Amino acid sequence: MKPVVFGLGTFFLVCLGFSLLSSHVGTAHPVPGETEAHARFVDAVKKLQLGYGWRNLTCSFCKALFIIVDVSLGAEINEERVARMVAEVCVKLHLEEEGVCRQITELFRDDFIRALQESFLWPSEACGVLLGPDCGHFDIYAPWNVSLPAVPKPPVSPPSPPQPGSPRDRVLFLTDVHWDREYQEGSSADCKEPLCCREQSRHPPWLHRAAGFWGTYSKCDLPLRTVENMLQNVALAGPWDRVYWTGDIPAHNVWAQTRAQQLQELVTVTRLIQKYLGPSVTVYPAVGNHESTPVNSFPPPFVHGNRSSSWLYDTMAEEWRPWLSPQALQTLRHAGFYTEQIQPGLRLVSLNMNFCARENFWLMVNSTDPADQLQWLVGILQEAENKGEKVHIIGHIPPGLCLKSWSWNYYHIINRYESTVTGQFFGHTHVDEFQMFYDEETLTRPLGVAFIAPSVTTYINLNPGFRVYYVDGQYPGSTHLVLDHETYILNLTEANNRTRAGVSGPDPNPKWTLLYRASEAYGLSSLFPSDWDGLIKTFLADDRVFQRFWRLYHKGRGSQPCLDTCKTATICFLRSGRYDDQRQCAQLGVSRREMARAIREKTLC
Repeated sequence: MKPVVFGLGTFFLVCLGFSLLSSHVGTAHPVPGETEAHARFVDAVKKLQLGYGWRNLTCSFCKALFIIVDVSLGAEINEERVARMVAEVCVKLHLEEEGVCRQITELFRDDFIRALQESFLWPSEACGVLLGPDCGHFDIYAPWNVSLPAVPKPPVSPPSPPQPGSPRDRVLFLTDVHWDREYQEGSSADCKEPLCCREQSRHPPWLHRAAGFWGTYSKCDLPLRTVENMLQNVALAGPWDRVYWTGDIPAHNVWAQTRAQQLQELVTVTRLIQKYLGPSVTVYPAVGNHESTPVNSFPPPFVHGNRSSSWLYDTMAEEWRPWLSPQALQTLRHAGFYTEQIQPGLRLVSLNMNFCARENFWLMVNSTDPADQLQWLVGILQEAENKGEKVHIIGHIPPGLCLKSWSWNYYHIINRYESTVTGQFFGHTHVDEFQMFYDEETLTRPLGVAFIAPSVTTYINLNPGFRVYYVDGQYPGSTHLVLDHETYILNLTEANNRTRAGVSGPDPNPKWTLLYRASEAYGLSSLFPSDWDGLIKTFLADDRVFQRFWRLYHKGRGSQPCLDTCKTATICFLRSGRYDDQRQCAQLGVSRREMARAIREKTLC
């Protein structure tokens, strides 16, 4: 039904396009030559009460806005005129600055409306995407299940620590670089746009902080010199057995990006990694949600032509050819995921987590295992089990933030292959955390942990950082489990303000220093799933330990103590490796609404 499609498409284009942006107060300006229908529409919007932004959008307002848009634009079939009206809604509702509103609607217009033309979502489902399950249900094709082989699950043996002196692998982990090519020292670090510290950043008259040389504590990304400095430091800190790199290369200026710019940034950072780490270190990349433009736009493989992601995957395959086998490059070109044997007894799987992301609007067409990725994963894991191999999984978005059906299927797969999957590594949230996996029968026996490493970028108000994992090494009977990990940061306060001979200025060669080592910070003898489960219990019993975690969660940046609802929602997230699993949170007193709000905050990356 065309009116529904275009009304919903317009509504989504307004709101979903801003799911990665913060809300700010803007100034409304009329669009020249408004049609009579357009004027009636704007008047109706005004009556809803201005001042709404993404963070305070309510369910009732969401559905009311959909109805108004649908009625007002039901007969509007010109995509350019639809986008113009959507931009005006964005401006009138103060969702963003006027320039951002107009650019992002133009950027999203073609792909988004194309996806909506093939979708059958209703208002409650649309609002469920934006605001969570309390407002509506999005998985319109759910529940769906992957098929597991009719092979009995092998008996489970609890892991044992390796013998003293056993080999260890040292794995460098990089995620969320977010290089901003327009970063400018001295520009405004406090601006009205979603991303600051840029030449065009306008500062409010009552506040003006200048962007620092190496980076800034604000809603700013990094200059290339900081990325390069990090790579120089990690090269000196080697040797590395391998590198896991889980994406998000471009900056957060998602309203003004082109394919050419995205590819140039992909090529630039890839070649810097190759330059500093050298040809002897293999890097295993994963695709982030910011690699595409429009952001989060990852059509499944059945979408062909100019709308497909081949422009991105083909360049990745060319640039990552030194690291990956022809077989891995083939599936990378197909849909952005691959598998590779790292060493005898250990295999890596790199997942394209954009096929589970709520923000990927192409999933409105069909969210049932897009690209058959999970079914492919089952096949890889079964073959690994048959061979006695262990498997590490890397990806960008943590599985607990995925669409419910995808997340629950993934959880089910990890349960079945718990003796095979001995490492899961993700990024995306920019902070330092983890998520637990328990047996599906009782949800009490810990069997897996997804490590979520902090970002390289400062966005938002963070020190730049990277992670090092120490993994049980290559020898007969190795578990290939994570034994310990370290987090390193660049202290921007010191790096930007070094005093020499009475003159203060940026340190020309700042050092990235150890923030903490997990085993020492938390008193853990190992980092097995049972240890992390025990640490969560300690958080509940000893608030001092939890507040230490909260400081490290922000990469050492001072923050207010996390108390009451903040603490329980955080612990709920740590325990919930699958989305919308209330059983892990009920005893903590966390409501579904509170958890949905906390998860929505994590998807703004």
